[in-house]
Amino acid sequence: MRSPLTALHVVQPGDGGVARVVTDVIAAQLDLGMRVAVACPPGTPLALAAGARGAEVHPWRAGREPGPRLVAESRRVAALVDLVRPDLVHAHSAKAGLAARIAVRGRIPTVYQPHAWSFEAVDGVTGALARRWERWAARWTDRVICVSEAERRRGEHAGVRAPWSVIHNGVDARRFTAGPGRAAARAALGLPPTAPLVVCVGRLCRQKGQDVLLDAWPAVLARVPDARLVLVGDGPEAEALRTAAAGLCVPAAAPGVGLAPAAGFAPGTGPGPRAAAGPRTEPGPGPGPRPGPRTAAAAGTATASRTAAAPCGAADRAVTFAGAVTDTAPWYRAADLVVQPSRWEGMALAPLEAMAGGRPVLLTDVDGARESLPPGQETHCLVRPDDPAALADALTALLRRPVLREALGRRAQQHVLRRFDVRRANAALADVYREVTAAPRHRHELGEPISQ
Repeated sequence: MRSPLTALHVVQPGDGGVARVVTDVIAAQLDLGMRVAVACPPGTPLALAAGARGAEVHPWRAGREPGPRLVAESRRVAALVDLVRPDLVHAHSAKAGLAARIAVRGRIPTVYQPHAWSFEAVDGVTGALARRWERWAARWTDRVICVSEAERRRGEHAGVRAPWSVIHNGVDARRFTAGPGRAAARAALGLPPTAPLVVCVGRLCRQKGQDVLLDAWPAVLARVPDARLVLVGDGPEAEALRTAAAGLCVPAAAPGVGLAPAAGFAPGTGPGPRAAAGPRTEPGPGPGPRPGPRTAAAAGTATASRTAAAPCGAADRAVTFAGAVTDTAPWYRAADLVVQPSRWEGMALAPLEAMAGGRPVLLTDVDGARESLPPGQETHCLVRPDDPAALADALTALLRRPVLREALGRRAQQHVLRRFDVRRANAALADVYREVTAAPRHRHELGEPISQ
């Protein structure tokens, strides 16, 4: 009898959307009877979830960025390969892809999933080096898995020549379609029952663009005074974002009251530099030039309007920070609108989760956004990245039209249930594993992308 397939997942980061995707993959593979090992930073949500599901969890103390520790990190992966003796190594995100492919160098089947290209995050010499590495490492990669066609095209445009599969991210719709309605969710979270509520779920970092959202929010408040914003997540920009939001208060004439602190967290403020202005790009689903800095005119007015004001009391804050949460579903249920103002992505997971729960989403036009939206929703639900004015206009338009929001949410839910079920994504990944482990161990001839 043939032994079950053994997969070693090498993952950095161990939190956020990547961790949620990998957790779903691990659960599906264990259900198939596979032996699953995971190398990831210890103590992270992924490490805890993988262990709870029965995977072998090996501590891999790797940072997010390349640096002097890369040699030691790669040696640790090589040691784990010798220990686990996997049939296949699956590296997730740029840092794990770097360390794992240096460690393995094609000796055993290797799958690499960038979850957004590393060279999208950096400019200049660093960006050029990242592109060069991705082109070079393709020789040690049996399959590159992209989560959107746009991500694949961007890789090809950068000169990455590899066998490709495109497998869209999937969500477990049961987590988001069941549960209490909006009113009950707000009551449980301590949120006002009737205020127009926008929720943004994601790591608090430059990629996710929450600083652009805060730049846009004064213009939203000027037109929808009772609007509230909740940022769900944590990350390196948390203190800077809290400082930036401290002066965003509920206007005195706004109906209702401010947000009560939700159960289990305190909004808090703290010192920290403003997040740096980020890139901008023109709309379009395919590869193009990396965004450049937005103009001072686009951001200056909004920034001045909130930094000049004195910090407001907790009950009067127009922006609330929920921190990291173990379950995002209640926050989607509470929302009238979910926004994802990212600067770059492969295909963001949070919008799929929100749409699965029947909530409309507003996205920036980065890789994967157009593919995730139902056809025809681009007019209402897609804006240029790093453009606070456009973001404010779109937020305002949707907040003022509740009937349209409900219609967009219903159609979005049907779309996600039909096209982005996690079971479909995991079945496609299982097909990839069978193909690469069955192939002869020699360098693959490069050809057309492999559709999944």
